[in-house]
Amino acid sequence: MHPVWPPPPERSAAAFSREPTDEATSRAFPTYCFAQERKTIQTPKSTSTMIVSSKALTVLFLLAASASTSQAFVPSASASTSTSAAASASAIRQTQLFSTIEKVKVTPPPEVTGDNAAGLFEAHVQKTYGRYPITLVSGKGCNVYGSDGKEYLDFVSGIATCALGHNNPELTAAVSSQMEQFHHISNLYFNTQQAQLATWLTDNSCADKVFFCNSGAEANEGAIKLARKHANDRGIDCPVIITAIQSFHGRTLSALTATGQPKYHAGFTYGGEMVPGFEYVPYNDIEALKAKVEEINTTPDAQGRKRGLAAIMMEPLQGEGGIIPGNPEFFQTARKLADDSGALLMCDEVQIGMGRSGHLWGHQKLGVEPDVFTSAKALGGGVPIGAMMARGAAADVLTPGTHASTYGGNPLACAAGVAVAKYMAENDLLENVDARGEQLAAGLAKIAEKYPNILGEVRGWGVLRGVVVKDDAGCTAGELVGDVMKEGLLLVPAGPSVVRFVPPLIVNEAQIDQALEMFEEAVAKRA
Repeated sequence: MHPVWPPPPERSAAAFSREPTDEATSRAFPTYCFAQERKTIQTPKSTSTMIVSSKALTVLFLLAASASTSQAFVPSASASTSTSAAASASAIRQTQLFSTIEKVKVTPPPEVTGDNAAGLFEAHVQKTYGRYPITLVSGKGCNVYGSDGKEYLDFVSGIATCALGHNNPELTAAVSSQMEQFHHISNLYFNTQQAQLATWLTDNSCADKVFFCNSGAEANEGAIKLARKHANDRGIDCPVIITAIQSFHGRTLSALTATGQPKYHAGFTYGGEMVPGFEYVPYNDIEALKAKVEEINTTPDAQGRKRGLAAIMMEPLQGEGGIIPGNPEFFQTARKLADDSGALLMCDEVQIGMGRSGHLWGHQKLGVEPDVFTSAKALGGGVPIGAMMARGAAADVLTPGTHASTYGGNPLACAAGVAVAKYMAENDLLENVDARGEQLAAGLAKIAEKYPNILGEVRGWGVLRGVVVKDDAGCTAGELVGDVMKEGLLLVPAGPSVVRFVPPLIVNEAQIDQALEMFEEAVAKRA
């Protein structure tokens, strides 16, 4: 065993003085303690003059010692018999250390325009996205504007996020007003904005309590933790969560494991495995779900530990999986299987929730009440926020110390959420979603019928609609999205073979017609 630090050598009071009082003390403590004085240190880069304190230098040298396994700062017998060598080594170490703490002036951010933004992305932003070659600089309502002045009709809305469109006056006013008060405080204290949003969410759902966070992935991580703790509290050593093949639950490690798409797992496994405790069934397959629950509840793990169902976690409508609505009978079966197993039914409402289906929550279209459901995206209208909601006993599983989020429920994000909630209630957005959703679906069906060699099934709810691009169409969904962008319409793929339409919830009749016209123009050029 190698202790982190050896015990400090015995020292006399004199050893703490500004200068060592004798040669022995000087040899024994060559670098640990320094008095405050002005020092000029020559480094390979420059000469720096700085004021250093004995405490600061002590910490710096101890950190340097702990970072090196090849050199130790611990005085030894050989050091005491070879004073010049020790002094030389100490000087080298000091020079190396000081070269890392050179004072550096902070530079301001550069000026960025539409002309140089792409180049700066290429040089400085990690390539986790494939981006289309336009730089957007502003927006108003359902339109956004490129750096070249071109106008686009935005049927992406930040991928189902900007529910009220861009530059909504009520949302802008709420966020600006909140910034003039304060934007963040710790969850160690109460704040009125979080209380207001939590009350609205529970008043308008089956939930009893809310946990706030920052994103959909984080909300789903919270749900996964809640399900595991609920199962552990019931004596289950190896809790299992069932999710669907082709699901999508986020990019963090457990949420990614819950995502039933192996392509997203590639490169993130340990010994070929993701986070243990997840099983997958085909979406909407009742018999497969029943069989999987039976197998989990009756088969111990390889070490003989108790294995059991912790939760069934499903999207009411699969978004990234291809815009596939849930089957009411499947979800009602899941509800019964969870109840019979003492487990939880959990719904990922990150994309379909907050009104996009025509109901406030997607599970309301399926005739079930989950124990836990998650929200994000449209909840803040584009301001980052997430929420994990629970009812009944599930609402009391997490206790102080078991889960937390620094920014979760901060006043700024919650003020945005409250503004979205007020706008939805005061402007009958759910009625607009129903009407515009039917208009969009009917228009897409006509285009698909006109171009059957390119387009297939139209599916979805409300203003989350997808149209299948056939395998022999001569293009992928992503390529067709690129074609449509040239016409002035922004769309987004949902997998390789589905074009997704997700306009703001405020979209009007004329804008739906305009989008359909531009989409058909792009399809016609492929015919």
